[in-house]
Amino acid sequence: MSSDNTSAAAVAKDLLTPVLSANWGDADSYTLDGYRRHGGYRGLAKALAMDPDELIAYVKEAGLRGRGGAGFPTGMKWQFIPQGDGKPHYLVVNADESEPGTCKDIPLLYANPHSLIEGIVIACHAIRSSHAFIYLRGEVVPVLRRLHAAVAEAYAAGYVGKDALGPGKDLELVVHAGAGAYICGEETALLDSLEGRRGQPRLRPPFPAIAGLYASPTVVNNVESIASVPAIIDRGKDWFRSMGSEKSAGFTLYSLSGHVARPGQYEAPLGITLRQLLELGGGMRPGHRLKFWTPGGSSTPLLTEEHLDIALDYEGVAGAGSMLGTKALQCFDETTCVVRAVTRWTEFYAHESCGKCTPCREGTYWLVQLMRDLEAGKGSMADLEKLLDIADNINGKSFCALGDGAAAPIMSSLKHFREEYEQHVTGGGCPFDPAKSTVWADDRDATQEVNA
Repeated sequence: MSSDNTSAAAVAKDLLTPVLSANWGDADSYTLDGYRRHGGYRGLAKALAMDPDELIAYVKEAGLRGRGGAGFPTGMKWQFIPQGDGKPHYLVVNADESEPGTCKDIPLLYANPHSLIEGIVIACHAIRSSHAFIYLRGEVVPVLRRLHAAVAEAYAAGYVGKDALGPGKDLELVVHAGAGAYICGEETALLDSLEGRRGQPRLRPPFPAIAGLYASPTVVNNVESIASVPAIIDRGKDWFRSMGSEKSAGFTLYSLSGHVARPGQYEAPLGITLRQLLELGGGMRPGHRLKFWTPGGSSTPLLTEEHLDIALDYEGVAGAGSMLGTKALQCFDETTCVVRAVTRWTEFYAHESCGKCTPCREGTYWLVQLMRDLEAGKGSMADLEKLLDIADNINGKSFCALGDGAAAPIMSSLKHFREEYEQHVTGGGCPFDPAKSTVWADDRDATQEVNA
């Protein structure tokens, strides 16, 4: 190994904190035997020996925040469940991952499903629940099959089922495959879908913690959030807090994609920077530079090269005017037309709008019409202000966050790249060659040069 490769490996070792992804390379990482070989279900034994309220307090003190987007403290969400109310309590795991660019929960479920199952049993003990659901995106059939197999293993081993939470305390775990609607990633729309109705967001209050699934107290958590709990219980809250920052503690999965040399999942402490992650990923593709990127999927305001060194934690990204979201770091180089990219995202949100509220239903439709005209060179300068006006009428005024997600890329791209939008108007069309942004573009150009 060369000295350069050795130093790069050393840097990676210092920056990365593989916990959930530590054993993804094992051939049997998804099996019960493979999981237990590396200490799996050790945390569960410790958790079941704790009082439920003590367990909730422990997770709160560890500082675990939701890994699904908003970053709400996980222990606090568990604490909201009323006790002694005589109603059944439910845990629902949101595995309906479908944000453009987001791709962490699906590989986690495929390679390490038992980390989620162990986390579910711990969480159910904490909130005094005897029934849990995993709501999975139905299109990912290989993951669905693997998850069913893992749940069957857990039942056979006694981690789930009769007396799973102690003598006389049973736990039922159901894997539910959704029909493929992005809106069901919103927790209340997910609950409606789980109950057999059309997936549409509910008016809040009441919040799910008071009246959720079947009008009973319900905790809805993201896959990565729950899967992170066993390691916290097993290794300790101080170990967890030794990573990340004071307000954003612990490790997390960053999904690096786009025009990067080595895209993939990079598990690191909260607070790492995109510059550091790009160095680990081999940088942008050779001969190109970063133009814009998303910190948390397409629903978060996009950032530019000047934001390479912001801390990728909840406070750092918010301070830069965006959201950490799902940590889906989509990186685009200078060959990408920002108008074209935002148009595709806007088309997605218009297609996935459930239509329940007027701002989102009507607003996303008109955003698509304006964006298509601008991309084709048929727009006017007045359309730029109209875009901002419509986006403002959607942002914060729709029933759920889908409307905010549709407005965010438009408002942020106009803020950072208004000149590029204006070029589409004055130039009568897009000044970019779409083929240049493809992965095979550089090979094609090299071949043409040789043939010439």
